[in-house]
Amino acid sequence: MDNRPQWGSRAGFIMAAVGSAIGLGNIWRFPAVAYENGGGAFFFPYLFALLTAGIPLLIMEFTIGHKYRGSAPLSYARLSKKYEWLGWWQVAISFVISTYYAVIIAWAMSFAGFSFNLKWGDDPNGFLFGEYLKLAETPGDVGGIVPGVFIPLVIVWAVTLGILFKGIKKGIEIANKIFIPVLVVLFLIIVVRALTLDGAIAGLDAFFKPNWEMIADPKVWVAAYGQIFFSLSIGFAIMVTYSSYLPKKTDLTNSAFITGFANSGFELLAGIGVFAALGFMAAQQGVGINEVVSSGVGLAFVVFPQIINEFPALNGLFGSFFFICLTLAGLTSLISIVETFVAGVQDKFNVSRNKAVLVGGGLSAVISILFATQGGLYFLDAADYFINQFGVALAGLVQVVIVGWVLKELKNLQNHADAVSDIRLGSWWKICLTAITPIVLGYMMIQNIITNIKENYEGYPTSFLLYSGWGVAIGAIILGFVFMAIKKNDTQSKLRIPADKEVSQ
Repeated sequence: MDNRPQWGSRAGFIMAAVGSAIGLGNIWRFPAVAYENGGGAFFFPYLFALLTAGIPLLIMEFTIGHKYRGSAPLSYARLSKKYEWLGWWQVAISFVISTYYAVIIAWAMSFAGFSFNLKWGDDPNGFLFGEYLKLAETPGDVGGIVPGVFIPLVIVWAVTLGILFKGIKKGIEIANKIFIPVLVVLFLIIVVRALTLDGAIAGLDAFFKPNWEMIADPKVWVAAYGQIFFSLSIGFAIMVTYSSYLPKKTDLTNSAFITGFANSGFELLAGIGVFAALGFMAAQQGVGINEVVSSGVGLAFVVFPQIINEFPALNGLFGSFFFICLTLAGLTSLISIVETFVAGVQDKFNVSRNKAVLVGGGLSAVISILFATQGGLYFLDAADYFINQFGVALAGLVQVVIVGWVLKELKNLQNHADAVSDIRLGSWWKICLTAITPIVLGYMMIQNIITNIKENYEGYPTSFLLYSGWGVAIGAIILGFVFMAIKKNDTQSKLRIPADKEVSQ
């Protein structure tokens, strides 16, 4: 009999999966990527990438978790015990991401408070890097702990671990059912307000105006696949773990389509809101849109405070709404990331959920203090870049090659998905996973390796990147094999797939 916890309903699972997929990247990465890669024309390769890589991979991960009913390491071990390391590698990637992701949420939480009196003043850039982060001068210098970051970081971890202690149904499911609707409503308010600002139409024109000539550029297609891949929480154990908590009768394929399109819908909404606001800022400064477009930390914590400064009314309220949105989007993703190693530890070492949360989450929380120091931003930037480019993307590539080509398991997975889903998978699904996805991810990987050999990321010293970037990405792979090598007495009994589950509501 399977004693694994379950979602209270399929809607609860979808809400949690959507909450995991909708993260900081939807708000601060997608708008700039679309603008720089053809504007309105970018949506064609983006939709193609969603249908040929994003959703097929989501279906595959949902099916692996549902069929083998375990954390990512246990599910891959049940698939073939030689490949347990793949699950642990993905869990290690999640662990690394959780350590710095929590710190960015802490920044957003701080800025939600700063918004009420526009604490960043007339120089948000100087405020962020100087007064708030107290950034060290040299990459690699740790410096002291920054209290303004450390205190909200403690709150972020208290909320995250508190939700995880409550479990799947009473913790993660309820939290997502509250956070996601609040996030969508607040963000809609921001978008509607942004659309009424002077210059908003010019911003939207810049965002949607298609540059069809760029469609022929392979880099645009790689950017589209990269955006889909990095924004759907695929390739690092989350969706395998979440779907392992589904009851036996659950429509997997339909759930994957809903999750994929909900994530893309929020990205489009973010693009509209961000470019309407950027159009307003460009109009206020009398410059072109291209001079104010930004992404990542710069967009969220420098450009948006500048926009908020120039809002005609209720600056503090809309500023706090924006940073609360970032906080909620980050928290729902962080919860899913931490759940991967909580489940992995629980399955491997036969410990209670509370112990797994305390040990796994607690260790990540302690390590995250490194990113709350004066040198934290440098470590965060390097770890984020390398664990995404040579962790998530590489693990995703290895995953489809092993499942599709080495183990040839796609037919079995297709049969399982078809048995519980309304939409039956055709040959398109296997073609996407055995040909299109490996080719695109392989091309991306080769390009990334060439780029990073030619020049150091962001011009950082090689000695710094060796341990903070390359070392982190390679260390995650090594950890995968180390955890696989740990033998437990009941390994054989664990590899048996548990019996029936109940039917979802």
